Amino acid sequence: MTRDAQTIEDVRDMADEVAGLMADRFGGARRGEHPDMQAMLRRRGGALPRKLRRMARLLSEADLHGAQPRIARQLDLPAISRAHRALIAHLQPLGEMSRWRNRALNFAASVLFGLMLLAALLIWVMVRRGAL
Repeated sequence: MTRDAQTIEDVRDMADEVAGLMADRFGGARRGEHPDMQAMLRRRGGALPRKLRRMARLLSEADLHGAQPRIARQLDLPAISRAHRALIAHLQPLGEMSRWRNRALNFAASVLFGLMLLAALLIWVMVRRGAL
């Protein structure tokens, strides 16, 4: 989503998108969990450069204040849109394929480790019984 924020609902979508990208890039989310922007800033906000951290804080506060209609009307939507564009540009393109490859390699390594443990257990049982 690269469009500008027109309403406060757009800000919520933007914050969710950035939080998801932060979880993908830096980790900090359990399997099946979709943390909000405030949680991702607490968990992995330090991994962002200082300028982008300020922008992420702006987006997070806008998301938080969006639930209050009087405050939501006072939000600076162009600044929020600029912050979203900068965060997306930083988080999205770098290493998407390598992150997918790393996940696949981690899964394969886990399976291989389990099989090695099973083989070691079988060899130990065979030695104890005198088959080897």
